[in-house]
Amino acid sequence: MLFKGFRSMEYSRTTASASGSFLQHGMRFSTSVPNDPDTHDDFKPTNKLENSEITLKDIVEQDVKDNHVMIYMKGDPEQPRCGFSSLAVRVLSEYRVPIHSRNILEDPELKNAVKAFSMWPTFPQIFINGEFIGGSDIILNMHQNGELKEKLNKTSSD
Repeated sequence: MLFKGFRSMEYSRTTASASGSFLQHGMRFSTSVPNDPDTHDDFKPTNKLENSEITLKDIVEQDVKDNHVMIYMKGDPEQPRCGFSSLAVRVLSEYRVPIHSRNILEDPELKNAVKAFSMWPTFPQIFINGEFIGGSDIILNMHQNGELKEKLNKTSSD
């Protein structure tokens, strides 16, 4: 995983076994205690982008540019965390194209950066060939009228 929340899903989907770890089931725990006076500065959590010239806008632009199908969603393709994100993944999966994603629930700043980039308030947000398409309702409509197949076939021929 290159950046926090980034996932890539190829043609087949994997499922977590019932005996899997908490992480496999989407439960994440943090041991950091913000503003803890007993924690030395060397051991406090840091934001890797803070001391970098890379901005969240740069990351979003790079995601959209580098990935033919990019979805910003709640959860990840293997475990969507809302019905709309789940619907979008199910529709896109019908076309057996690689789906790249970022989980916006893991980073509220990323969520705001994506909203500012697309000028769209809701999630999921789907980009195909660098173009903002919309959310699950738009993807479903495009799937039903054949437009999505045309758009994704354009992806395959690149």
